[in-house]
Amino acid sequence: MTELPLRRAQGPAIPHAPALTEAVLAVSRLSRIIERASDELSPADYRVMSAIAGGEARASRLAARLLLGKPTISSTVDSLSKRGLVVKSAVESDNRAIELSLSHEGAELFTRMENRMLRQLELLAARTPNPEQVVESLGWLGAAIEESMVAHAREGAAE
Repeated sequence: MTELPLRRAQGPAIPHAPALTEAVLAVSRLSRIIERASDELSPADYRVMSAIAGGEARASRLAARLLLGKPTISSTVDSLSKRGLVVKSAVESDNRAIELSLSHEGAELFTRMENRMLRQLELLAARTPNPEQVVESLGWLGAAIEESMVAHAREGAAE
């Protein structure tokens, strides 16, 4: 597994080991609960479809953006295409490039699965003392992950 490059975090010190361990366990459990809510899409399917829905149309850039190997991206895109969820189109200016988009059915399934995942997170956050803070903190964590992924992709491109 590739370790993401992380810069020293600013702000309070990292919590002591037991709290950090509990946080890792919570994130792992949350991931599993969210995955179960999207039973019609694998985690890789969801990540690829999310990137496409977010505007990442080039298949060649998906691997770097998602930190997945090109074979994984290819097989996921092929599988989604065979299911009629993703449309592959040739790029006129580059015969080797493939542009991706969600089909109508793909967009509907993606929206339905994402709404189910959002609902699960909402229900879990509601069980905490401060649901808004939990969601906001997860948003911050997501931004930190994205920043790390971008840094990792830049380092890979520089090599």
